[in-house]
Amino acid sequence: MNQYLVLHGANLNLLGTREPEIYGSLTMAQINQNLEALAGQLGVQVICKQFNGEGELVNALHDAAGWAKGVVFNPGGYTHTSVVLRDAVAAIPVPVVEVHLSNPQAREEFRHHSYLSPVCKGSIYGFGWMSYALGLRALVEGK
Repeated sequence: MNQYLVLHGANLNLLGTREPEIYGSLTMAQINQNLEALAGQLGVQVICKQFNGEGELVNALHDAAGWAKGVVFNPGGYTHTSVVLRDAVAAIPVPVVEVHLSNPQAREEFRHHSYLSPVCKGSIYGFGWMSYALGLRALVEGK
């Protein structure tokens, strides 16, 4: 069975309680459950992981290169600061879709730039937890 990594970045373990007016009321566990159900419908498997540390995220991306057909990645705030994560995404041979719950373009100006977007297959943002679902569908069904 084809496997996909869903990788949650820093502070996403606080979903459900962290600024629900921006990030919604679903917890990370609920998002993961929704994605596991969708994966079942698509005939694939998702492995969901979350790390607050930049190095742990890099290691997860490197590891995914050995088993994943693709990665759905919400880098959180590292989106706007991390050349290291950008380089990790560029270094692996599997496609990565960058996702965000909120629309960074509609938020503070410092959130308008993504270091990762240029090296990702695509970016989906602003649709709440459905951004993850759309990213997974794009990887599974896309070309």
